[in-house]
Amino acid sequence: MRPDGIIIAIDGPAGVGKSTVGRLVADRVGYSFISTGKMYRALAWKALDLGLDLEDDGALVGLAGSLKWAFPKGPGPEAGVSLDGRVLGLEITDERAGKASSGIARLAGVRLFMRDMQRQAGASGGVVMEGRDIGTNVFPDAELKVYLDASPQARAGRRVEQLRGQGLEADYSQVLDFIIKRDAQDSGRRNNPLKKAEDAHYLDSTSMARELVVDAIVGLFRGVSRP
Repeated sequence: MRPDGIIIAIDGPAGVGKSTVGRLVADRVGYSFISTGKMYRALAWKALDLGLDLEDDGALVGLAGSLKWAFPKGPGPEAGVSLDGRVLGLEITDERAGKASSGIARLAGVRLFMRDMQRQAGASGGVVMEGRDIGTNVFPDAELKVYLDASPQARAGRRVEQLRGQGLEADYSQVLDFIIKRDAQDSGRRNNPLKKAEDAHYLDSTSMARELVVDAIVGLFRGVSRP
């Protein structure tokens, strides 16, 4: 038994709402929350800012190792990722950072660095961690694994709504095209591809309200964590 509770691993494709759902679940059960997607976006944002070659695995790993990473705990946007004391928000939500993070997430060295950092951050339990390979690679021994899915069309619609809610321009057809291509890249990449863990609970959220998805995962948590 981990000292702080169990690990809830939420995996799934781009734009399915893992971060929002994961944060709400964490709030409900009193756990900390880590979005591993934000970690890749943060590294991509920093690399873009410094003008690094996004294909240079060694340079990116060196950059990642030189940064001071932290994962602020708290409700809402305060639960995120911090680099060198700066909590990142809108900087890492635009499509430029998203596309760059998709590219660097294919690199073996970057994935290994991230995996080790994620394992260290969640080792004691009491955490909801979301990403694309949490239940299969980062924490294959997680006590609760959920694979959250939705149709590409539903995910594109949600992403457009999210971006516009942040005051950003978003074109549905372009977002849908990006999601379809991202799905192919994530599931087809050589290093830790996106896939459902054999012992994960599958949730199709295409026609589910967010609150119902959260309720379902909290219900699974209560079943696993009950003595």
